[in-house]
Amino acid sequence: MKYNRLGNSGLQVSSLCFGTMTFGDGSDEAMSQKVYAACRDKGINFFDCANVYAGGKSEEILGRLIKDHREEVVVATKGYYPMSDDVNGRGASRFHLTKALEASLNRLGTDYVDVYYIHHFDENTPLEETLSTLNDFVRQGKVLYLGLSNFAAWQIMKAIAICDKMGFAPISCIEPMYSLLKRQCESEILPLAIDQGLGVFSYSPLGGGYLTGKYLDKKGQGRFETSKMYQKRYEAETNLKTVRKFTDFAKDNDYNPVTLAIAWAASNPGITAPIVGARNLEQLSPVLDAVDFDMTDELWATIADFALAPAQPTDRSEE
Repeated sequence: MKYNRLGNSGLQVSSLCFGTMTFGDGSDEAMSQKVYAACRDKGINFFDCANVYAGGKSEEILGRLIKDHREEVVVATKGYYPMSDDVNGRGASRFHLTKALEASLNRLGTDYVDVYYIHHFDENTPLEETLSTLNDFVRQGKVLYLGLSNFAAWQIMKAIAICDKMGFAPISCIEPMYSLLKRQCESEILPLAIDQGLGVFSYSPLGGGYLTGKYLDKKGQGRFETSKMYQKRYEAETNLKTVRKFTDFAKDNDYNPVTLAIAWAASNPGITAPIVGARNLEQLSPVLDAVDFDMTDELWATIADFALAPAQPTDRSEE
C-alpha cells in the first residue's frame, strides 16, 4: 500500500480510502466486518463515513470495528444533512453542527474524529459561522482536521480565505465527485487543491457502478436502476457512449473494469485517494487490485479520450 500526506498536514493516509456507506445498508454487520478486515489486511488505514449513512448505522458499525485499534486508523465523518424532521435539524449552523458532531461521536464510540467534513455548502448559513464552529471543534480536541464535501471551487477558496483571515484551523481536504463520467473537477477544483495543498478524496470513481458495465444490458438490478438520483446524475447520452467504449476496451485488453476505473481516477496527480466501496468480498477484490495496477501516462490518456474533457475555466483556449 502506498501512503500519501493528507494535504499539508503530517498525517499519512492510504492511497485508497474505504467508504462505509454500505455498512448497515447492503452489508450486514458480519459482512461489514469481513470487508473491513480485508481492507485492513491490504493496508487501508482511512475509512470515510457520514452521519446520514444507513440512518446512523454505518457509524455505529464502524465504531465497533475500530474499537480495539482506534489509534491505528483515520476516521472521517460528515455533518449537514438532516437526521430528524426538526426545522433546525440540518445545515451548517453552529446549532446543528454541534449536535450532529456529538451524535456522530456517540455512534462511533470515540471522543474524536480525525477528519470532519461539511457535507454540503449551506447557502442559508454565513460561512464564517460554520468555520468558527469547526475551529471550536478543533480547539476542543473533538476534530483533528477539517474538510469540505461537494463544495464548488469558489466556495472552497472562500472558506480558505476566511480561515486565513480569522486565524481559524485550516481546511485540510476536500471531497469532490470524480470519475471518467464526471470530470468537472479537473477544470478548477483539482488545480485549486494542488495550489493550496489540499488533500483530495474523490468519490464515485465507478460512476455509481455504471463503469462496471453491469447496467448496460441488465434492468431492474442495483441502485442505478432504482435510484432517481443516480439516473439523473448520469442520464446524458454521452455517458452511455463512454461506458461502452470503456468496457469494450477493458474486455479487449483483459482488464477488470472496476480495477481500471479506480486506478484511472487514482492516477490523477490532484487525487490523494479515491473513496471506494463494496457490499461484499466478491465486490471488494477488484477494488483492492487497483492498489497494484500500473497506470501509465499513455494508458491514462487513452482512457481519458473515451469521455468529454471538461471546459477550461477561461475562454483563452489559444493560450
